[in-house]
Amino acid sequence: MIIKIGDKKIGENSPTFIIAELSANHNQKLEVALDTVKAAKDVGADAIKLQHYTPDTITIDCDNKYFQINQGTLWDGTTLYKLYKEAFMPWEWTEKIMRAAEDNGLICFSSPFDFTAVDFLEKFNVPAYKIASFEITDIPLIEYVAAKGKPVIISTGIATMEEIELAMETCRKAGNSQVALLKCTSSYPAPLSEMNLNTIPDMKERFKVVIGLSDHSLGTTIPVAAVALGAKIIEKHFILDKSVGGPDAAFSLEPHEFKSMVQAVRDSERALGQVQYELTEKVKKSRDFSRSLFIVKDIKKGEVLTAENLRSIRPGFGLHPRYYKEVLGKRVNIDLLKGTPLSFEHLS
Repeated sequence: MIIKIGDKKIGENSPTFIIAELSANHNQKLEVALDTVKAAKDVGADAIKLQHYTPDTITIDCDNKYFQINQGTLWDGTTLYKLYKEAFMPWEWTEKIMRAAEDNGLICFSSPFDFTAVDFLEKFNVPAYKIASFEITDIPLIEYVAAKGKPVIISTGIATMEEIELAMETCRKAGNSQVALLKCTSSYPAPLSEMNLNTIPDMKERFKVVIGLSDHSLGTTIPVAAVALGAKIIEKHFILDKSVGGPDAAFSLEPHEFKSMVQAVRDSERALGQVQYELTEKVKKSRDFSRSLFIVKDIKKGEVLTAENLRSIRPGFGLHPRYYKEVLGKRVNIDLLKGTPLSFEHLS
């Protein structure tokens, strides 16, 4: 279960691939977008991800009841078209942003939202594609993306089990096995009680692909927990300054927060390590402080070992405690002082 995006291998025994999601956090200013790319590198991200749509490619300009946003979200009170008009990234920025990413050693790829976006991105030879949560039901789009032969990362936020299976099947039929699935809770911001991170190891076992997390929760706790459960990709919205506002500002991380998240993820990776039962040299030294059998009362040659003169105590220089019952009642062949570690050589 390994995929490769750019020069990064993602999967077993590889570092977590951390994506800074630009999304709408450019405030319709190219300079802000470029500064965000540089900041993403500074805080330790591996990649910057864009979104390619326009208001007219993702929806239509209509304000009847079907296009009103009124689902208890951050964006209630407007229409889909107005929201996406505020949030979309002008496509003419693409080349400059990708060049800035390359200059900063970041991988840059995007979420296309229709065929025209895929065709546009192909001109830049993007190294991967991301299917957004709300597009997982757009099977023709997934088929078109998968057919390009590049790694496909799919968020599962709104999908049923059957829809995830259909998306996977669509990629396979297109001849593309370079697929990763992201556990996602499509609520903005996502409450902790709805994260259900235990789904991650189940997805890993069920779908046999790289599993990650697209996170819309507040703070940095959830990505670290996800990595501990097996996530190999973390995607988090990134913003220079929440105070500038914007559709996604509330659930995005500022640079100091994102940097803390990256550090916590890297620390958790080091702590997870690998399956290991052999003792390190440092732990072997610590065994000096384990328990063993010691003489705790002066005894003379020929005396019997009893519970009064022999105990299992720290440190660990005497016989293993498992021999305690075996040696009780045995006679010693030399005088032994209190504080002597017991040895078989002391027994008659």
